[in-house]
Amino acid sequence: MEGTGNKTTIILFSGDLDKAIAAFIIANGAAAYDHEVTIFFTFWGLNTLRKDEAVRTNKGLLEKVFGWMMPRGAQRLGLSKMNMAGMGPRMIKHVMKKHKALSLPQLIELAQEQGVRLVACTMTMDLLGLKQEELLDSMEYGGVAAYLGDAADGRVNLFI
Repeated sequence: MEGTGNKTTIILFSGDLDKAIAAFIIANGAAAYDHEVTIFFTFWGLNTLRKDEAVRTNKGLLEKVFGWMMPRGAQRLGLSKMNMAGMGPRMIKHVMKKHKALSLPQLIELAQEQGVRLVACTMTMDLLGLKQEELLDSMEYGGVAAYLGDAADGRVNLFI
């Protein structure tokens, strides 16, 4: 996709299932239209990329507490509206399956196959006590300068 001139950047700030699904649908659509796509994950959006299983790391107490309180992975995100003590995500997943829509983990995998860059914000990782080994293996890491470098050339820049 190098050199197409069409670049799309998305900041995924939210850790809500519906917003993460929307970000990945847009990213996959843009990649299908030959855009170079970068999703920059910051704050609660980083939870989308956490591995489903617990990973042993050397953390302080506050970092451990953040880890326990945040959802671990794309399968455990709640909805932004109508979460209903966890029933909302189950209902939306059921409806998506019924309509043969890709699940969030499948959308993430498709994005990776299409060359969408998934960039974790290193400053936020430090603030929340997240370690690289807790995130998906295919991640890239960068700070605000990395995002701004991509966004400056972007034709489409979204904040979700």
